[in-house]
Amino acid sequence: MADLSYLEKEKFEQLLDMPSGYVSDLKNRQFADFFFSTIKAQIYSEKYSTYGNSKANRLRAFWDTEPNSIVGKILKELLQREKISANKPNQDLYDYCEKTVNRLLGIKKEEKIEESTEDSFLQKEFKSINLNSLNIDVEMIPVLEQRLKEIEICLKHKASLSVIFLTGSSLEGLLLNFAIKKSREFNQAKASPKKEGKVLAFNDWSLNNLIDVSKELNLIGEDVKKFSHALRDFRNYIHPYAQMASKFNPDEHTAAICWQVLKAAIADLNKTG
Repeated sequence: MADLSYLEKEKFEQLLDMPSGYVSDLKNRQFADFFFSTIKAQIYSEKYSTYGNSKANRLRAFWDTEPNSIVGKILKELLQREKISANKPNQDLYDYCEKTVNRLLGIKKEEKIEESTEDSFLQKEFKSINLNSLNIDVEMIPVLEQRLKEIEICLKHKASLSVIFLTGSSLEGLLLNFAIKKSREFNQAKASPKKEGKVLAFNDWSLNNLIDVSKELNLIGEDVKKFSHALRDFRNYIHPYAQMASKFNPDEHTAAICWQVLKAAIADLNKTG
């Protein structure tokens, strides 16, 4: 089991709104997909039912069952997700939880690699977005060009939800095209999604899978992976009931991050593709 202290658990309980029985705004399927895509764990298995079936209880059982390294990896991903959520966490609370994650992962303060902040990421400039030099199907270029124009219109008119849908689907299309063209490398990657020991067909890969493998193959940078959380769940909010249930209300800041992720991904793919 992870050696989380009582206070550390209390802080994560507060950060993730666990007293409500939930874990942040994750719905059941999202919760299951999150654990499987991150550490290939079946969170709804009997193994994690010790304290009950709610998402919060299963997370409690998880950190009372798994070692520091595994718990730290999950909590790190949850932290990153909270950081770019519409409801910003209290900074002191976030910093405390981040220190806990670093301890679990064995990251000492002096060894910690300087990471990009949201502000520094948003300040990066991409003066031109070159689609023509990308290693993608020629037929896709005019489709993407049209989407990029629509994204800029949506940003101008503060249509944040539309920006998320357009940037998320565009990024997924780009990475899927790269996966098809580099099928051997993608299928052999450690992060490739598998079922019963076999790599899934590309049409069964999630955006999260495509991002993780693309980062493993150094096609995209750490910034793109780090700030892609708002995009990874974009499909879940296409349906109004899903958005209503999760109380997801994207703002201009979230939209700006999504747009920056797409531009950064295109720049990275141009360098490596």
